[in-house]
Amino acid sequence: MEKLNFVANGVVRLPPGFRFHPTDEELVVQYLKRKVFSCPLPASIIPDIDVAKFDPWDLPGNSERERYFFTKRESKYPNGNRANRATGSGFWKATGKDKQIVASRTNQLVGMKKVLVFYRGKPPKGSKTDWIMHEYRLSDSATRLSCISPQRKNSMQTPFLPSEDWVLCRIFLKKRSNRDDDEELIRPGIQDGFRDQTSGRAVLIDFMNRRNTEMDEASSDSEVSGITQISSAGSANEEITSSNNLSSSSPSSSPGREA
Repeated sequence: MEKLNFVANGVVRLPPGFRFHPTDEELVVQYLKRKVFSCPLPASIIPDIDVAKFDPWDLPGNSERERYFFTKRESKYPNGNRANRATGSGFWKATGKDKQIVASRTNQLVGMKKVLVFYRGKPPKGSKTDWIMHEYRLSDSATRLSCISPQRKNSMQTPFLPSEDWVLCRIFLKKRSNRDDDEELIRPGIQDGFRDQTSGRAVLIDFMNRRNTEMDEASSDSEVSGITQISSAGSANEEITSSNNLSSSSPSSSPGREA
């Protein structure tokens, strides 16, 4: 039977109606383990890519869906075991404890899952984003139990040897709950907002706060102008009163002159 190939130029292209939603056990046993021991894969659906050379939003495929990649672990230092997780715009940082992946039938430990979060900037500082990576690796016991080629029919089957230090990565943009979106986007004073594709975070524009500030400034200006108008009106009244007093005093002096 011809092996199915759904990868073209690093991008997975499935027929309409098909979805790729494997479990953790399936990713480790059916895909990663076969990749490490160079066994035939169920289908060519996970491309080989150096994840460290791409920012998560620049990886091939649809960024709005989960993407799967085989990648080789690259040591950060020549004589060390610490993986290099730096990219062009930031770095991947591990969070929490690694999760054990146990085979459902044999109840044996087959792999480990590490959860990482992408940060923009340089370590140890950086701004946290909503990009998540699940990194799967084989356990030490699984590396000693190699797979057998199904094409060999004789009883003297030779196990495959581990080829390279492969890991399998699931990368996706964490979706915020409606409650979180409501708290960030539907707050008093928030009239508009948009989401930054690189960080995955909502960027908010508070127009109401700006409007309140302008109204406060306008009200303060009107108060000052009101005081000026009152004072000027008071001065005008004083001038009218004084002129009336002069007018009333002038007729009383005229009869005195005639006498």
